[in-house]
Amino acid sequence: MKIALLFGGPSLERGISLNSARSLFDHLQGDQVEVSLFYFDVRKNVFRVPRSQLYSNTPSDFDFKLPKVARQLSTEELTSELRALDIVFPVIHGIFGEDGELQRYLEEIGVPFVGSGSSSCRRAFDKHSAQIALGEAGFTTLPSLLIQESVSDRRGRVLEFLDSINAQQVIVKPCRSGSSIGVFAATGLNETLGSVEKIFDKKIDTRVLIEPFCTGTEFTVLVLEGTNGNPIALMPTGIEIATGSDEIFDYRKKYLATQHTFYHTPPRFPDEIVSDIRMKAQRIYQLFGMCDFARFDGWLLPDNSIVFSDMNPISGMEQNSFFFIQSAQIGMSHRDAVRHLLQTACRRHKIKFTGNDEKRSSDRTPVQVIFGGDTAERQVSVLSGTNVWLKLLESDRYEPTPFFLDKNGYVWELPYSLTLYHTTEEIQSLCERASTRILESTACRDVICDALGMEGSCEENEGQPRRMTMNEFVAEASLVFIALHGGIGENGKIQEILRAANVPFTGSGPETSRLGMDKAKTADAIIALGIEGVYTARKKTVSISELERLDLHGQASLWKQLIKELALNNESQSVIVKPVGEGCSAGIARLNSVDGLARYISAVLNDEPHIPAGDMTSEQGIIEMPPHRGEALLFEEFVITDNVGIVNGEIQWERVSGIIEITMALIGATGKMQALNPSITLKSGAILSLEEKFQGGTGVNITPPPDQFISLPVVETAKKRTASVGNALGFNGFVRIDAFLHVDTGDLCIIEANTIPALTPSTVIYHQALAEDPPIYPTELLEKILDYLEV
Repeated sequence: MKIALLFGGPSLERGISLNSARSLFDHLQGDQVEVSLFYFDVRKNVFRVPRSQLYSNTPSDFDFKLPKVARQLSTEELTSELRALDIVFPVIHGIFGEDGELQRYLEEIGVPFVGSGSSSCRRAFDKHSAQIALGEAGFTTLPSLLIQESVSDRRGRVLEFLDSINAQQVIVKPCRSGSSIGVFAATGLNETLGSVEKIFDKKIDTRVLIEPFCTGTEFTVLVLEGTNGNPIALMPTGIEIATGSDEIFDYRKKYLATQHTFYHTPPRFPDEIVSDIRMKAQRIYQLFGMCDFARFDGWLLPDNSIVFSDMNPISGMEQNSFFFIQSAQIGMSHRDAVRHLLQTACRRHKIKFTGNDEKRSSDRTPVQVIFGGDTAERQVSVLSGTNVWLKLLESDRYEPTPFFLDKNGYVWELPYSLTLYHTTEEIQSLCERASTRILESTACRDVICDALGMEGSCEENEGQPRRMTMNEFVAEASLVFIALHGGIGENGKIQEILRAANVPFTGSGPETSRLGMDKAKTADAIIALGIEGVYTARKKTVSISELERLDLHGQASLWKQLIKELALNNESQSVIVKPVGEGCSAGIARLNSVDGLARYISAVLNDEPHIPAGDMTSEQGIIEMPPHRGEALLFEEFVITDNVGIVNGEIQWERVSGIIEITMALIGATGKMQALNPSITLKSGAILSLEEKFQGGTGVNITPPPDQFISLPVVETAKKRTASVGNALGFNGFVRIDAFLHVDTGDLCIIEANTIPALTPSTVIYHQALAEDPPIYPTELLEKILDYLEV
C-alpha cells in the first residue's frame, strides 16, 4: 500500500508537524506499506524528502539543505505524484494544514486523504467561529471578544469586555493557531492589550480571541470512528498544572517533560462527568461533520459544567502524544492506532486496505530497557527509554521489554500504556495505583472497545505493572539496555551490579562511567592524556558546604576570585556554573555578576526546583534545577563563540572567535571507537537550554558541519582527536563528547563526556548516524549499540 505523508507547513507548529510525521512513518512503514514524504516549507514550496530528514529536531535543521537532499515539486508534479499513491495522510498543524486550505486542494485534485474535509476543518479550526457554532447548538460556551488587527479602538472594546465579564484575568489567544502557541494569561487592561499586540506583532494571527480565565480542570479527548462510521470518544485525559492556579498549559508544558504538568487518563472526574464529556465530544464531531479522527480540548468548571474551547482537526502524533496515550488505554499499540485511522479512511473512500501488520521473528533476543530514576535527568531518561523500546519493537533481532526505576529504588515492568507517560512522577503514581485505576475505568473501557470492534477485554490488553527490587530485576535480566541518565545509570553503580551478576549491558563499564560522570575528574584525565590539540576549559570546584558558609561579603569575594581565575582575559566577564555530576543542561547557567551568583547559590541552598526565566539574565529562560543539591558546583570559563544561526532557510555565520560548540558521538568497542560526523549546536542564549536539547520542535543542530565554513580536513582532524580521547579513556559502546572546536585548526576544548547519551526521538546522535555513508537509521544504530556489550 502506497501512502503519502504531508508535513511541515508555514505555521509555528511546523516543528510539531515534523514530530508527528516521524512517529507516523516509524509505525506505518513496513513490508506491506510504502510511505512517501512530502515536506512543505514556510512558503508552501513542496519537496520530496528522504526519510533521513525526519529525525531532525526541527525543520530548520534541514531547510538550508533542501536544494541538495530533496527534490522540489511544482504544483503539477505534486498533483501527479499524489494521484499515483493510494491515500494521503496530512499531518500539517495550524494554518494551511488544519484550516481547510490543504484539504481543499486535495479535494480539487480528487485525491483520497485521512481526516476531515475542507469545510469541517475551516469551521472547527477557527476558535471564534467554532464557539459560535457550539453556542447555537446548545453547548455551554464562555463569553468572548474578537479583536481583529484592522480594528483601531482596541482599548475601548477590551475595557468594555472586561467590565462586562466582571473579571480581570483573561486568556488571550490567536483564533487560528494550535499547540498553545501565542496563548497568554493576562491581568488587567494594559496587560491584555499587550498580549493582543504580541500576537499581531509576531504575525501569529490577524484575529485574536479574549476569554475569561478558567479556574477548573483542563482536559482533552480524542474521537475515532467505529466500523459503522459512528464517532467513538476515547478515555479523556485530565491535565494538572502543578505550578500554580494562574498557570496555563502552554507550549513548553505540552512538549517538554517536566514535573510541572501531570496527565491523568482517565481524568480524576466522577464517572458521570467522564461519560458526559465523551457524549458531548461525539456530538461535536458530528456537528462539524468531521472524519476519521479529531481531538477536542475543554474545561470542567467548578460548577461541573463542561466547556469545549479548542477543536483540533489533526491531533499531534508525537510518540507520547495524547493520541497514543488514549489509544493505549484500550489496548492499541502505536501501529494499531495509526492503522485504525488508515482503515477508517480507506473504508470511507472505498479503498481496499492492504497494509496489514507483518509478523516479527519468533526467535528475537530479549532485551530489558531500563529508564527513570530520581536525578535531574529523569524525564529525559523516560523519553530515551521509551524511544529505545519503541524503536526496538521494530527490530528483527531484539524483543524489548520496558522497565522503570522509581525514586524509591524499585523496578517496575511496565505494560504498554504506562510506558507512554511523560514524567517519572506520573509513571510511578500510575504503577502504585494500577489495580484501583483499572477497576475504576473498566466499564468505560469495555464500552469503547466494543464500539470500536476490538476483541478481548481492555484490562487484558492493558496489563498490570509488576514491581521488583533491583536484585530481583538483575536476577531475571538477560541483556540490559541502560537508558538511565545521571545517578545510578552513569556513576558506575548499575554497571557494577550487572557485571557482578554476569549480565551483559550497553555502554561503558563501571570505572569509565564513574569517570565520565564527574566533569572535573574527566577534565583532569583529558589533560593527563597530553593529546595534541586537545584541552579543556578552565574550571574551579566549590563544595556546597563552603557555599553554605558564605555571607554577602564572602559571595563577593568568591565572584572576584572566579573572574580572576576563569574570565580575567575574557571580555564577557562571565562564567558558567553547573552541578558536578548532572547532565542534560540541568542546573547550568551563565553568571555575569555577583547578584547572579547570589541568586544561583540561593536556589541551590533552598532546593528550588527551578529558577524562573529572567532571574539570572534577561536572555536565560527557565533553569531546571537538580532534585538533589549534590556535593559541589563546578564553575567554568565562558567560551566566546562565533554567531551562527539559520535565517530564512540559510546559514548565517558571523566570525567572532573562530570557535563553535559541537557535539560528537563515538560508536564501537573499547579501544576501537570511531567518531561519527559532528553536529554544530545552535543556541538562542548563552547556554544550550533544556528545551533546545529535548523539547520537540525546538533547538537547531547542523549535521554535518557545512564545508563552506569548516573544511573537511578540519572535521576529520576533530573526529580523530575525539576518537583518541574516547579510546584512551576506555569508553565502550557509545558515548557523546561535547566540545568547542576551532574552525581553522581542529583544536578541541572538551566540555564533558556523556557515557549514556540521550536517545530521544530526534536526538543529535541519530542525525550524526544518518549523515554517515551509508546512513545508519535509528533502529539499526540501537542494534549496533547492542553489538558492543560490557559483561
